[in-house]
Amino acid sequence: LALSPSCQGMESSPLEKGRRRTETWHPRCCCCGPKPCCFCWCCCSSCSRERVMQLPGLCLEVTSLSLALSSSPRLTLEEASSWKRSFDCVLASPAGRSVFVEFLRTEHSDENMAFWLACEELKREQSQEQVCEKAKKIYLDYISILSPKEVSIDATVRESINSSLARPSVHIFNEAQAQVYALMHRDSYPRFLSSPLYRSLEQRLTALACDT
Repeated sequence: LALSPSCQGMESSPLEKGRRRTETWHPRCCCCGPKPCCFCWCCCSSCSRERVMQLPGLCLEVTSLSLALSSSPRLTLEEASSWKRSFDCVLASPAGRSVFVEFLRTEHSDENMAFWLACEELKREQSQEQVCEKAKKIYLDYISILSPKEVSIDATVRESINSSLARPSVHIFNEAQAQVYALMHRDSYPRFLSSPLYRSLEQRLTALACDT
């Protein structure tokens, strides 16, 4: 990778400065070459404020990619590609859930996945005391109309939950969970597959596979 004028101690022309704004690698890192951990300008603290101001949407996407990969260091291209088969393949994969949550955060709808996961955890609970405690927390976090993380469910389903909350079972949120699942499957999942986050992930894993 050729050194940029700034790395060579030369003043950049306006054209060169404009070109560097579109580069993936931090210009001050050019002299060191691309780093495997550096997916975006945000990874370089010396200029992250400037870069976020210039391209906040892109920085959000690539930062999400970095977070997703850091939480799933053993993710393979084969596993990531399998997520295109069905939404259930995403949910069955710990890495898939992690990456999907990062995508939902970019759309400000990660409460849907958080609710779905909380319902799955509730179903595995054996203690009735814990069931009551967790059900109450799920209700306050995702069902209550006063919650900032309220999920979108039918009024009839909400009423059914309200009437069962005094003596909840592990299946108290089944209908609500099914509706949130359908919402993610119908709306979020197709956008996830076509998102810059997922496409960048595939490209990154493809490059890593070619290097090994």
